[in-house]
Amino acid sequence: MNESLQRVVVLGGGSAGWLVAGLLAAEHPALHITLIESDEVPVIGVGEGTWPSMRDTLRRIGVSETEFIRRCHVSFKQGSRFDGWQRGASGASGDRYYHPFMLPVGYGDAQLVAAWCATPGERAFADLVSPSVQVCEAGLAPKQVQTPEFGAVANYAYHFDAGLFGQLLREHATSRLGVQHVVDHVEAVMPHENGDIAALRTRNRGEVAADLFIDCSGLSARLIHGHYGVPLRSEREVLFNDAAMPVQVPYDRVDAPVASCTVATAWAKGWIWDIGLPTRRGVGCVFSRAHASEDEARAALQAYLQATGAPPDTPTPRVIRYDPGYRKQFWVRNCVAIGLSSGFIEPLEASALALVELSAQRLCMDLPMARASMDAVARRFNEDFSYRWARVIDFLKLHYLLSARDDSDYWRAHRDPSNWPERLRELIPIWRLRPPARHDFGRIDEVFPDASYQYVLYGMGFRPELSPLSEVQWRTAQACFDEAARQARRFLAGLPGHRSLLVHLQHAAA
Repeated sequence: MNESLQRVVVLGGGSAGWLVAGLLAAEHPALHITLIESDEVPVIGVGEGTWPSMRDTLRRIGVSETEFIRRCHVSFKQGSRFDGWQRGASGASGDRYYHPFMLPVGYGDAQLVAAWCATPGERAFADLVSPSVQVCEAGLAPKQVQTPEFGAVANYAYHFDAGLFGQLLREHATSRLGVQHVVDHVEAVMPHENGDIAALRTRNRGEVAADLFIDCSGLSARLIHGHYGVPLRSEREVLFNDAAMPVQVPYDRVDAPVASCTVATAWAKGWIWDIGLPTRRGVGCVFSRAHASEDEARAALQAYLQATGAPPDTPTPRVIRYDPGYRKQFWVRNCVAIGLSSGFIEPLEASALALVELSAQRLCMDLPMARASMDAVARRFNEDFSYRWARVIDFLKLHYLLSARDDSDYWRAHRDPSNWPERLRELIPIWRLRPPARHDFGRIDEVFPDASYQYVLYGMGFRPELSPLSEVQWRTAQACFDEAARQARRFLAGLPGHRSLLVHLQHAAA
């Protein structure tokens, strides 16, 4: 019972399954890792946005960034842009703000928020403290041709084709990392007498035994819910969206600009994502079925596509329905759920893959592990990720509760404090007198740090009532604003166009 685990089975492929298998194999080469996926279960394949942490994840797995860009139709993502969320007047001249990946210049060293509040004019907070806004507005890439793989001039993550990403990870994990790939349908879960899972019985291969089973089976949650019966902790009363309508949209010309941020455009009863890849756009309507019919959502999506130059023969979007929430336990006995099997809230801010990365990295750190210590590891894992999911929900709710939109019950209901998470009900009054700070959050490695809260708060028009600055504090903050402006001028002069860099990288890889 004290021997270290030797065999791991990952149930389910896609981005989550292959990321977990790849990281485990790269970090613990002595493990025998088998990934089982059924060719009868389609991959959802709409998780096309990431966080900058994905650069380190790919590096740890050993994937070449150039190969990744060539194979997966990758574009660079420097943050998110929100149109129409505050007042409903979208567009550059109306209601728009950015959540960039670059920390504010002078973050942690200067009273940036107080100086911004005291600065004459209506310049947006993010534009004043980060050069990324101007880089995105100019359609530029976050790095130069000569910048090394995974290196950055401006901080960045990726957009990619999720189906192709899973294929690349599968090929890399099986050919270079020794992961065994089994394509078969799991017919039954075979338990030990003590309640652990002993093996998965497959249709053609028979029983596949292991010491640890990782449930990456998607929304079906075949092991954590289907076998162990762990329910979802529903968040439908906090974040109302429970359906998405994705569609792939061709460009109207081959040299069309590629956006270097995710564009999130609010509509009366939800929002629409727009992700630019080199080959196409990934667009989707997110909505609450309690507030909008599928016909209304389809009409809103069609109106957006027409307004943004989509060709008239755009494919008919499919509908993905889900229950927003996360598991009451992620790890039970020798089974741990990662990815959609552990929960899903909504696509806003691309938290899904970030949580996959965090879960896989935590699992890597907890290995090697003996069965005798697994229950303690599981208890700590469950506490940690219950905290993380709750903080993700806080941050996503922040995007809605400050809106002044009054064009539907959907937005009015989001403003009702009775459905705010308790932490936000406590923190919003505090933040009226000071900015969000590091000590407001419990972890060093928060999914969304206090800088992210500042970008969203002040982008949504939240104006704190802060004490006047001393002369020294004012000069320090102004020096940071000046440095952000200098960086922006340097980036605008030296960075290539986004599409032109992607084309260069494609040719270099070929």
